[in-house]
Amino acid sequence: MIMSLASRLRSGETVYSGWSSLTDPLVMEALARTPLDAVLLDMQHGAHDTASAVALTGVLRAAGKHTLVRIPVGRFDMASRALDFGAEGVIAPMINSAEDARLFAAAMKYPPLGERSWGQLRGRPGSYGAGGSGGYLRQVNEATLSFAMIETRAAYEALDDILAVDGIDGVFVGPSDFSIAWSNGAEVDAGSEAIIEPLTQIAVKAKAAGKLCGIYAATPALAKRFAALGYTYLPLAVDTAYLTLGVESLLDALKV
Repeated sequence: MIMSLASRLRSGETVYSGWSSLTDPLVMEALARTPLDAVLLDMQHGAHDTASAVALTGVLRAAGKHTLVRIPVGRFDMASRALDFGAEGVIAPMINSAEDARLFAAAMKYPPLGERSWGQLRGRPGSYGAGGSGGYLRQVNEATLSFAMIETRAAYEALDDILAVDGIDGVFVGPSDFSIAWSNGAEVDAGSEAIIEPLTQIAVKAKAAGKLCGIYAATPALAKRFAALGYTYLPLAVDTAYLTLGVESLLDALKV
């Protein structure tokens, strides 16, 4: 039996993930054949929409990969839909207050934690109707991950309150946006030394609260750096970069 992403992360495992902006099924089939454990479908800045989220979640589930979705800003209705499609986790951008976090958690969790309504498009066999009664709802709440993005000064200042919200399973940092906010718009640099201390504090506070923490890593060097700070869910670069890097590595090999 394949362990859930929630179980793996809560056990302390570090999980490296793909990041998908492209909606083509053949691209996803190729990505699913790689050793990556999970893939995130980006609906905020990527090209993904409802149709691609439905289709590609199916591709990933068939390949035994964990699926997450980053929803557009404020689209908490899409959070519930992503879970109905079969995603194991949702990342919500621009969660800048405890109230934002409560609205997100309400869409992600069944009562009593939240207000998610019942209507799974994909679930375990026989899960619809009577099969969803009793302890099953608690199991689903535990297995579906809600990651609140910390990418602004307001979010950083409200971090303790965000982490204290029931139904928020963890936080996820967008380091480029965080660097913009931290520098007051002076730089876009995910590897900036200026943000190391606040990034460390985010990981420390998340662990102290019993919550998970993830971060986007554009390069292997950044992934190693962030993992050393305590981040355990790390998407690596993005699918458009995978294509570019693949071609570059082939051409570089020809020069040897």
